[in-house]
Amino acid sequence: MNSIPLPARSAFRAVLSTAAAFLITACAFFAPASLPLGTSIEDVRRSAPNPTGSYALPGGGRRLEFAQGSFGRQTYMLDFDSTGKLVATQQVLTRANFDQIVPGMSGDDVLMRLGRPANVFGVPWQRLHVWFQVSVSDSGPVTEASLGWDPACDGPNERH
Repeated sequence: MNSIPLPARSAFRAVLSTAAAFLITACAFFAPASLPLGTSIEDVRRSAPNPTGSYALPGGGRRLEFAQGSFGRQTYMLDFDSTGKLVATQQVLTRANFDQIVPGMSGDDVLMRLGRPANVFGVPWQRLHVWFQVSVSDSGPVTEASLGWDPACDGPNERH
């Protein structure tokens, strides 16, 4: 019934197991939340994967964005002061941060607070793009924002 010889199936399983172990290790390699305050931005750039975003902070500081996880479900922002020392780390995809997104806010402000969206789709007839559950017009400002259910996480009977 099975046309693949047993040795080939065993070898394939071994390759899959090795690849899975590598991916699990690679995903766990960089843990932004565990970095101690005071870590230099140079040390982070040397030891971390490339940031998915970089933003200037008032006073000469820098915010590095690290989107992680499947479909960008975790986005960490690391804030560095003007001397390049880590002063804050947070996972920004939280209800509290989404609640701060309001119509009229610029797209750049949304990126600074939430990071780069994992998925963007256009609504041509309204001339806007949807990031997360945030609608951003083609001309720049947010037109509406909400925290909706995620079909990849929540089934239709689990919506609130």
